[in-house]
Amino acid sequence: MNTLLASLEFIKAPATGHNKELGDVGSVVSGILSQVRQRGDDAVRDYSASFDKYNGQALEVTMPERLAALAALDAQTRADTEFAIARVTAFARAQLGTMQALEVQEIDGIHLGHRIIPIQRIGAYVPGGRYPILSAPIMTIVPAKVAGCDEVIACMPPNAHPAMIAGCHLSGADRIFRVGGAQAIAAMAYGTDSIPAVDKIVGPGNAYVNEAKRQVFGHVGIDQLAGPSEIFIVADDSADPHMLATDMLAQAEHDIHTRVGLITTSKRVALAALAEVEMQLLNLSTADVAGPAWRDFGEIVVAPDEAAMLAYSDFVAAEHLQVHTVDAHATARKLRNYGSIFIGTLASVVYSDKCCGTNHTLPTMRAARYTGGLWVGSFLKVCTHQWLEPSGIRAVAMPATRQSATEGMEGHRRAAALRLPFAT
Repeated sequence: MNTLLASLEFIKAPATGHNKELGDVGSVVSGILSQVRQRGDDAVRDYSASFDKYNGQALEVTMPERLAALAALDAQTRADTEFAIARVTAFARAQLGTMQALEVQEIDGIHLGHRIIPIQRIGAYVPGGRYPILSAPIMTIVPAKVAGCDEVIACMPPNAHPAMIAGCHLSGADRIFRVGGAQAIAAMAYGTDSIPAVDKIVGPGNAYVNEAKRQVFGHVGIDQLAGPSEIFIVADDSADPHMLATDMLAQAEHDIHTRVGLITTSKRVALAALAEVEMQLLNLSTADVAGPAWRDFGEIVVAPDEAAMLAYSDFVAAEHLQVHTVDAHATARKLRNYGSIFIGTLASVVYSDKCCGTNHTLPTMRAARYTGGLWVGSFLKVCTHQWLEPSGIRAVAMPATRQSATEGMEGHRRAAALRLPFAT
């Protein structure tokens, strides 16, 4: 890796020594989890009042309130939301169709298989954040419903945009709670009088939500630990610098900690893209967010050849990876570490972020080296089973008996040998 890094030219490097930590998050979250576990709804209400300035007693959004939020949506917003739901639903169903139950008999009398079982109760965290991301509930709730989960519980900050309630409702949330932050994660993990305990928690959030998910993992399942958003683009000399800059800044406006990068074999494209970013920031209405993200976490790297470009991209393992090369499909086939890949100049991250059908909840912080993003399979368990006939006992009993004896596990040896009389 040192040899690879030495071969790269950083036209724009991330700011060094920039600290994006938000204080002692871990200890703060630990205290919140402990209080919610001990005091339940009372603690949730106290934290909502303290952090969100919400003093209401009702934690659950009632059905009349859900329908009122739905009625308040303008017709076009509702139509666009339903379009996105339809696309995500269709793709999730197609993914589900690739997953099949299994029954095999590789050795006579030994029947092996697996079942695909929906997780019973899912907790979907729907972030409030800087913008009302109307696609956020779609990405967490819809795949869970397609998977067949019995119940999906949605939690969102009390001050979230009313359209987010409508989005949860249209996506199929069984229950919706106006609870945000680490206290929402605690409530879903441990349960309160109002909020039922779930089996798995999914959905992105801020540093406190992320840390809360980390701390409750094991007691419940989680999808992943999601950091700030990321976009990288691999490009050759055919790339359009204006398009590169536009796509990078589109993602940069998510958060001042967004990581934005371009890896290219063309110094001309690199310099032109840098100039384009600076120019576009002058009239971008969200420059107060995108500008700091670009300043602190943006990078433009020139690689000496395609192999180095692809190797550095795989090292970065970006959440979103766009491919702008002459033969984008050929380039994409050579890449392996990414959350989701966008092949060719017509495939922008924004389409997946909003409505094309793939899920926008993706691994960050190099987690794409070992996992993919949220998908219908995230809400399913693949559980194996086996059953044996006498002929199967003849095949496995003696190897299991001998192995147990070799290991000194007498109880195992007895259990294996016990069934030998059935091997007729």
